[in-house]
Amino acid sequence: MKQRILMVAAENGALAGAKVGGMADVIRDLPDALAGVDLCADVIMPSYGFLTAVANQPQNLGELTVAFGGRLERVHVFAMPHPHVPEAMIYLLEHALWQSVPGQIYSQGSAERPFADDATKFAFLCASVATALVTGRVPMPAVLHLHDWHAGCLAMLRAFVPEFSVLKEIECVFSIHNLALQGIRPLSQDSSSFAAWFPELFASLTLGQKQLITDPRYPHCVNPMRMGIVLSDKVHLVSPSYAKEVLQPSKPEAGFFGGEGLEHDLQLKANDGKVVGILNGCVYSSVSDLPAKPPARIQVPEFKQLLSAIETALVQWQGHQTQVSGVDMIAFARTQAHWRQAMAEQVPNLLLTSVGRLTDQKVLLLRHQLPSGLSVLETLLNALKQIKPTALLILLGSGDASIAKSFQALGAKYDNLLFLQGYNEALSEVLYQHGDLFLMPSSFEPCGISQMLAMRAGQPCLVHSVGGLKDTVEDGVNGFAFNGNSLDEQAEAFLQRLMQAIACFEGKTWSKVRAAAMAQRFDWHSIAEQYRQQLYCKV
Repeated sequence: MKQRILMVAAENGALAGAKVGGMADVIRDLPDALAGVDLCADVIMPSYGFLTAVANQPQNLGELTVAFGGRLERVHVFAMPHPHVPEAMIYLLEHALWQSVPGQIYSQGSAERPFADDATKFAFLCASVATALVTGRVPMPAVLHLHDWHAGCLAMLRAFVPEFSVLKEIECVFSIHNLALQGIRPLSQDSSSFAAWFPELFASLTLGQKQLITDPRYPHCVNPMRMGIVLSDKVHLVSPSYAKEVLQPSKPEAGFFGGEGLEHDLQLKANDGKVVGILNGCVYSSVSDLPAKPPARIQVPEFKQLLSAIETALVQWQGHQTQVSGVDMIAFARTQAHWRQAMAEQVPNLLLTSVGRLTDQKVLLLRHQLPSGLSVLETLLNALKQIKPTALLILLGSGDASIAKSFQALGAKYDNLLFLQGYNEALSEVLYQHGDLFLMPSSFEPCGISQMLAMRAGQPCLVHSVGGLKDTVEDGVNGFAFNGNSLDEQAEAFLQRLMQAIACFEGKTWSKVRAAAMAQRFDWHSIAEQYRQQLYCKV
């Protein structure tokens, strides 16, 4: 009989509408890989008011009575077979509290009260999962695997609440997908605070227990990410290099992002041999199914396919709007201009691509201002005009409104930038398939999936050599990489390495790099074996 793992997560790419970031890809793909090493991984998460509707014949397991917020809440539990993994199950929890934003997983917090709605609903998730396990509504697993700060409170409940003490008998693993997001909230005196969520527990906490869950920088706040680190049995980072970086304090002024205030806790855990770095994987087709990589320069049919995918995405985005946005108008105008060129058999002689969230993590370097007074991105666009007049950079992403606004302005100013504000899976795939060089200058990157997807399609990447990017892209072998000890150094190194990469475009070196990128494999099966040996075996 297979050993059962129960994963607690906020996202799951195995269900339509349940993916926001890279964690959803892991939760989707990992159960299948673990099945290959004789492990059965179930997943439990909120339904958010809509996932049960898209689930395949979910079974109603009844109700739970969950103590939360000084009240007894009734939570409905549903179960469905995993759509891709025999024997594995997905458990969905339903309650109005997880529907704070209809049809969405996360809430858009305000600057005054960051994480307020989300921290409350994920603290409730943790209380509900603990209750489901101790009441037998959900079978007790051999290992409890918590993912990111959303599940951190469960490690705390397991450690501190007598009713949940039976959970101490099973292994608890905590995976960190992004240490920068920690879900910090006040300890008390707020409707979204530890005291509001667990009033009886708050009243009974010892000084020592409080010290384990409060934030090292803000002692009047609790930190769910810290709860997961301190109170789990093992901590997993999603790449070996990131597992080393987080042991050092962050130095934003120098362009280094490490432990984000939690480095001391991680160092203590690492000293006990309980910090593990395992790279995420990627799904690959069989060799016979792989498409032949087109010539180095994009051809007219492929470029038309790309333009069609862009138009489709633009139309789909408008389906949620009451009026056409300025950024989409600019993108549509640029796309029409490229259609006219394509009809005249003219295509870009270099296609640069970038797909990712609009956050400082991903694009801080592109926005960094150089001594010239121009940003790195604007400097890049000007340089392209000089050395590759018909080159095009397509940047796809959504997120921070101020970042989007600055990119929108550049998209209007430069005709060699096509900025697409949003996310579209089909368009992303076309960009991976037909781009010449993928740009990923992240300031930090726990693992990264975009570079793996681009490489899988045969598109070399230019990356900042940090975290998972350092572990997947080898400079001059299967891609291009840069580094630097400050933002200024990183910016200059990025631009210099980009010019060097462009200089060898269409040459023998480029062909070798591209072939190596396409041949690279980060397969989930071998990674699943590392999970089995390093995470799921008893200490």
